[in-house]
Amino acid sequence: MLNFLEKYFPNVLQLKQEFIDSTLETLYMVFWTALIAGLLGILLGVILVATGTKGILKNRFIYNTLENIINVCRSIPFIIMLALIQPITRLITGTTIGTTAALVPLVVGVTPFFARQVENALLEVDPGVIEAAESMGTTPLGIIFRVYLIEGLPGIIRVSSVTIINLIGLTAMAGAIGAGGLGNLAITRGYNRFQTDVTVVATLIILVLVFASQCLSNFLIKKIAH
Repeated sequence: MLNFLEKYFPNVLQLKQEFIDSTLETLYMVFWTALIAGLLGILLGVILVATGTKGILKNRFIYNTLENIINVCRSIPFIIMLALIQPITRLITGTTIGTTAALVPLVVGVTPFFARQVENALLEVDPGVIEAAESMGTTPLGIIFRVYLIEGLPGIIRVSSVTIINLIGLTAMAGAIGAGGLGNLAITRGYNRFQTDVTVVATLIILVLVFASQCLSNFLIKKIAH
């Protein structure tokens, strides 16, 4: 086995610690971005549903304004977003390089996408359940927490998995411009130095993270469904 690795993955063996560090950096970016963007995305998604044309707090101005902002942010390619908000990133973190600095554009890039996904998940909630809650005198806040978020939980988990998979890809892209992580390792050592084995292994680790996210999502959905 060792001979096989030395023959086909010589550079990987020399960079074992770098692979460990890069994987931890990727997990760091994914965790904190998922947490922050997740909370913001759920908040914005709930506001979109509640203020929409069939919402419990109909407000065309708020809905249209928020929808336009989300559509604009989603339309900007992430690689351009990284450069576009550099002044904001530097203002918040004091730098534009590194894993912590990458959290700012990652949150800005992921939140609109997740908010739209949450909106779609909540729109699948049975309108009859909402009407029943309203007829019993449940307040709008009560409907949001007891109906929308509870009934829509399987859908939220499902779209969360899609978002995290997308996020893992964005961390790799951010790594290409100095954010660290597996993307940075694959570019700086694998691509720039023609160490193909490094690129291959970095890609395999990213795929493992993606599959693990999908499996966890499927497990949680099955648990909730039962």
